[in-house]
Amino acid sequence: MQAINLKLQTRGVEALTIEELLALMLCDDGLGDEALSVATQLLQVADGSLARLSTMELSRLRMVAGVGMQRAVRLHVAAEIGRRIALAEAQTFDTITSDGDVVRIMEPQLGTLQHEECWALYLASSGRVLERVRISQGGIQATVVDCRMVIRRALELSAVQIVLVHNHPSGSASPSEADRELTRKVMEAAALFDIRLLDHVVIARGAHFSFRSHNLIK
Repeated sequence: MQAINLKLQTRGVEALTIEELLALMLCDDGLGDEALSVATQLLQVADGSLARLSTMELSRLRMVAGVGMQRAVRLHVAAEIGRRIALAEAQTFDTITSDGDVVRIMEPQLGTLQHEECWALYLASSGRVLERVRISQGGIQATVVDCRMVIRRALELSAVQIVLVHNHPSGSASPSEADRELTRKVMEAAALFDIRLLDHVVIARGAHFSFRSHNLIK
């Protein structure tokens, strides 16, 4: 651990590997030089993915040799702090010009959820976000959206564009038939009021799908 601390002090925290960062977080009076080995085991359990590690349940984390409940809680707290920092940064991003912007705004909100949620982003003609509204919350398999509610809020805000965005907790960003049907219904309902459905973005862990980028919305 002395070598890791020296590296931190001389080269900065950004020079540390993921294993070294985890080792520093885990290290305490009960876990000294073994912390790096425990950190390596943690990443192996998470298939090398820090994002997957951040969403693992406490009960599974604490079962990794050398972790225990207190260190598992510490890891969960660090992951939640990181998520809230990303969410706070996303809240300051208020203009959408591409599906990448949608992901940047909404992934901190949706990326780690274990259930499905659908949100509507209401935009001015310039792409400025007027409001973000959760329009449905469901189970892991599906969520139900009331198209009338989506359009009504757009009219109340005088929004001229809408972006739909929802998550797939399964990990696959590929749209389902229900996703395609929802897109069609909202697009047709919006068009009746000269409102444009700009995009429908599906967010999954580490991936996303844009209906517009795949020419499914024109």
